[in-house]
Amino acid sequence: MGKIKVHEFMSLDGVVETPSWTAAYPWTEPMMAAIGSITAGCSDILLGRTTYEMFAPAWSTRTAEEDPGAPFFNDTPKHVVTSRPDGLDWGPATAVEYSPDAVQRVKDQASGDVYVSGSVQLVRAMLADRLVDELHLITYPLALGEGLRLFADGARVELSLLHATPFENGVVHLVYGPA
Repeated sequence: MGKIKVHEFMSLDGVVETPSWTAAYPWTEPMMAAIGSITAGCSDILLGRTTYEMFAPAWSTRTAEEDPGAPFFNDTPKHVVTSRPDGLDWGPATAVEYSPDAVQRVKDQASGDVYVSGSVQLVRAMLADRLVDELHLITYPLALGEGLRLFADGARVELSLLHATPFENGVVHLVYGPA
């Protein structure tokens, strides 16, 4: 059984919504390697419906020559947490309804790790249900002041720092596990 690895681009004040603001920070080889290390070993992708619908047009036409991550996103089986199983055309994709047991089944049936990105409502629920094995936060050195935050008001989430890697552009890759 593999791990559930969540990856988010986040501002210092916890905003994860539509991370186009990350473009001001140039991608470096070590940053690309960090993202590659998160997806390495992942045999499945778990996404919320909104993120799936945002990713589909962004990734479906990309090639490996344009972006080395394209084959992973396009070819890897995707499990989409949704109450609307129709319209999952960017495949391979299957619909699942959210429950801790359903997420655990995805994890148990995967031949490797399970990658999760974006999907804030899903990630919040998985953190509350203690289903996240690794939380990878690519944290940018700015506070946005507004926007959807990963940690909204509500239940306390305790984590343990597993690793921290600073990059030359001020971005930091933080890896947390369950406390």
